[in-house]
Amino acid sequence: MSDDGFEATVEVTVTRDFTKSWRRNAPGQAFLVVIAGPRLGHRSVLGEQTLDVGRGVACGLQLDADSVSRLHARIQWDGRAHHVVDLQSTNGTFVNETRVTDYALHDGDRLQIGKALLKYISGNNIESAYHEEVQRLMRYDGLTGIHNKSHFEEAFHNAMFRAQVNTSPMSLVVFDLDHFKNINDTHGHTAGDAVLRQLAAAVTRAMPQGVLFARVGGEEFALLCNGFNAQQAFNLAETVRRVVEATRFEFEGQVIPVTLSLGVTERMPTDAAAAPVYQRADAQLYAAKGAGRNCVR
Repeated sequence: MSDDGFEATVEVTVTRDFTKSWRRNAPGQAFLVVIAGPRLGHRSVLGEQTLDVGRGVACGLQLDADSVSRLHARIQWDGRAHHVVDLQSTNGTFVNETRVTDYALHDGDRLQIGKALLKYISGNNIESAYHEEVQRLMRYDGLTGIHNKSHFEEAFHNAMFRAQVNTSPMSLVVFDLDHFKNINDTHGHTAGDAVLRQLAAAVTRAMPQGVLFARVGGEEFALLCNGFNAQQAFNLAETVRRVVEATRFEFEGQVIPVTLSLGVTERMPTDAAAAPVYQRADAQLYAAKGAGRNCVR
């Protein structure tokens, strides 16, 4: 998977003997789980030994991405807590979206190293918490917390089938961020990821009940609107556009203006599959871009 790629699947294997060995409460017992970026779903066992994280082959946790320094950060145990220490990396080390140099980790902390996002899991039942996290990654996007592409596709196909049976309206909205590449190029990929998380939170607050909101690409999102005709879906899309335009996006004290281009379509009686519906919505998205962006078509 490339540095700018989008992860949609998770595959993890845990051996029976290994699982049993971690039922004891060993000193410094914790996991570090990759929830977005390269090596999605991978877990590193943390104990009293130091763990180096970076792009270099000598690192205990190797993350192969250009945004990760060869020796980026170190996880070390001080007798009471695991600390993440930044090793003068190019792009910095962040915990819960705050740049850190030396930070004592707590259960549930989100650690960002380049394009990789990791979750720190500690406590008395870390094996159960790890499996819950893997199950969550099968349905939700690790970076933004909203539904992921695979769950969206399954829900979309199911909605198409139900709409054919009961002839209820169903519409689709697809959108992406205008000039998102410029955000990454100007402010860095860590800032771009922060913008995506803030956008997902803002749009989620504007969602009416029954609308499925998913990340379906790097900066592309979709709203599956069961029971919505084209006009109702257009009105929702316009609401989303205005909410995002009015939202203050910030990263490390810098304000980053964000707007959206959105495409809307309604399922037609002749639509027997999901693909043509998505293609029409996507065509309308590109029409919005052609019309000057920051608009709905």
